[in-house]
Amino acid sequence: MRLSSFLALFRPALPLILGLSLGCSLSLLMVSWTQGDTEESCGDEFVNGGLFPGSLGGDRQGGHGADPGNEDFQPRVVPYHKDPNKPHKKVLRTRYIHTELGIRERLLVGVLTSRATLGTLGVAVNRTVAHHFHRTFFFTGLRSPKVPHGMAVVAHGDDRAVWLMYETVRHLHAHFGSDYDWFYLAQDDTYTQAERLSELVAHLSAGQDLYMGRAEEFIGGEERARYCHGGYGYLLSRSLLARLQPHLDACRNDILSVRPDEWLGRCIIDYLGLSCVEMHQEMIYRYFELGKNADPEREDSPQFKNAFTVHPVSEPDLMYRLHKRFSQIELDRTYQQIQQLQVQISNLSELTPEGKEGAAWPVGINPPFRPKTRFEVINWDYFTEEHMYSCADGAPKCELRGADRGAGVSAVLETAVERLNERYQPRLRFRKRRLLNGYRRFDPTRGMEYTLDLALEVLTQKGHSQVVAKRVGLLRPLSSIEIIPMPYVTEATRVQVILPVTARELDYVGSFLDAYAMNALDARDNALLTFLFVYDPFDAQRVSEADVFAGVKAMIGEVEKRYGGAKIPWISVKTEVPSQVKLMDIISKKHPVDTLFFLASVWTEVNGDFLNRCRMNAISNWQVFFPIHFQEYSPAIGLRDGRFDRHVFDEACFYNADYMGARTKMAADILDNDEPLESMDVYEVFVRYSGLHVFRAVEPALVQKYVRRACNPRFSEDIYHRCVLSNLEGLASRSHLAMALFEQEQANST
Repeated sequence: MRLSSFLALFRPALPLILGLSLGCSLSLLMVSWTQGDTEESCGDEFVNGGLFPGSLGGDRQGGHGADPGNEDFQPRVVPYHKDPNKPHKKVLRTRYIHTELGIRERLLVGVLTSRATLGTLGVAVNRTVAHHFHRTFFFTGLRSPKVPHGMAVVAHGDDRAVWLMYETVRHLHAHFGSDYDWFYLAQDDTYTQAERLSELVAHLSAGQDLYMGRAEEFIGGEERARYCHGGYGYLLSRSLLARLQPHLDACRNDILSVRPDEWLGRCIIDYLGLSCVEMHQEMIYRYFELGKNADPEREDSPQFKNAFTVHPVSEPDLMYRLHKRFSQIELDRTYQQIQQLQVQISNLSELTPEGKEGAAWPVGINPPFRPKTRFEVINWDYFTEEHMYSCADGAPKCELRGADRGAGVSAVLETAVERLNERYQPRLRFRKRRLLNGYRRFDPTRGMEYTLDLALEVLTQKGHSQVVAKRVGLLRPLSSIEIIPMPYVTEATRVQVILPVTARELDYVGSFLDAYAMNALDARDNALLTFLFVYDPFDAQRVSEADVFAGVKAMIGEVEKRYGGAKIPWISVKTEVPSQVKLMDIISKKHPVDTLFFLASVWTEVNGDFLNRCRMNAISNWQVFFPIHFQEYSPAIGLRDGRFDRHVFDEACFYNADYMGARTKMAADILDNDEPLESMDVYEVFVRYSGLHVFRAVEPALVQKYVRRACNPRFSEDIYHRCVLSNLEGLASRSHLAMALFEQEQANST
């Protein structure tokens, strides 16, 4: 796996960790330089403001559903008795284990909106918090003419507020009542702190009836029962929703109310005997009422910082400002937790046999990798501010570009000076003069390590300055591995192999057919092959007299005779410039939209391992796959080695529907101008117009023999340049070429 591919598996950690060569450590993230005593309380505001309030006696509003006898559940064993009189039936197993075990998702979110506010406040809710939940639905009375992209909108056909609530509750029970443990309902003028709400739900027992939110008195205020205010959101358990469903029609007919939240609360109280609670199982539902013309940046009270929901939010801009403020609060709390954990780790390290010196730097990060043999030693790469002296192509020196320069070296230098100033100000202030030496290496157990020799100008408070050289060490740590959800795919999909052939490539078709027959036809792989014969105008005029592809067609006929059920069709096209896009336009129209294409070349050796990876890596409406094949070096140099050819994009796996969608967008962009079709390949079409994930990775099962490709100057400059580079780098490695030249000079000198 290439280093860049390996790094892509990890979510990048924003901060850098810096330490001095003298043994001092600029600690993790935003931790202070000194590690103080731990006798003082660990952030009283944070602990008391969290989900656990300390010592709480019971529910705030009467403690409904807090029966201690229901907290522990005893398993019930259901014995299996096979009736010998009944015929045996095959057991059908579900596709996913959570379906068979009856495991439900934790939380479903429903947002009550309207036709007028769906495109404003509704979009703001969707962009700020919806992606943090498993499913989020927007319920409205009448559907807008244009539904915002990426939002699941359910229209009930009536704008009356109580009717919308009635239909929403009924819809949730009918479609999701058995799939989720909790249901959260809120208005579109409510800001919800998604992580805190999810944490609250994770600590609540799903087997009890619960109606939780901000408890409000009914109009008149004579009874003790309370309903949950809709502006601050409220939680409904699955069991409560199931018990409430039979009574919804009666509530709709008997209960008169203007407010939908009050109507729902009255329905739950009258028919289930449950009241809204703000505290349950020592868990508090925290909320904050936002004042008129309030500024989220200036809100600093514990009630605001610890709130799960904020109401009212009058405009989308305020929703985004609230989201920014709460994101900063959560980030600061994360820094505080890291600081506390580092202090604890440092204190506990004194009790270990190695003592405090045995603790790895930075505190809380894995220690450096220790090689067991010389072959496991991780090399350090030398760099300056302008150049890297260890290049991917084997060159001894190359210019720093792109992420290596901006997000890499420049960011490291800025962070080093910034952390030095944080430690020594106001006594000393540092300014970077230049980088003397730079070293870096990637440790797969901890991250990217840097060692920098810096020329620094040191300024004192009295105005004196001096230039000093200091060595500092930094670490860009790896954060938690992020699991990216992917759609379900199967290896049973049929692969349609497309092979374009020109007159210059006739000599290689025989090898391709032999490999295809052995690896696909003999193995009975679910794959079909279609030839695309590309005639130039001159050969097309002489096709009736002397067909340049007659020999290939004869070979196809022999293969079809050898394999009785095999059919290998071909399509003939005439063009001066055999552009990939033009050829795929012809193929695409002749196949169904759900066809999985493998666009091959005559030098490709098709095999079952690669076809399976083609099926797994090409996902309809999600991802296309462009493998990097292994190219063998020229046998004239006497090598049996090769390299992964990064310059060739000929092979590709994708679905016809995805290609047609990208071409539709491209057609709208270029209108009737056909010139871009000759200057683009399929890879560029997907990158620019598809919006899909373009997966580019090395493919060891795709091996090609050495060949010097014919580069067509009529293609775009980029495609032509890539072809030339592929030919040059495919001859041999730099070291082998140097050795060949040296041996030739030695032979000539003698």
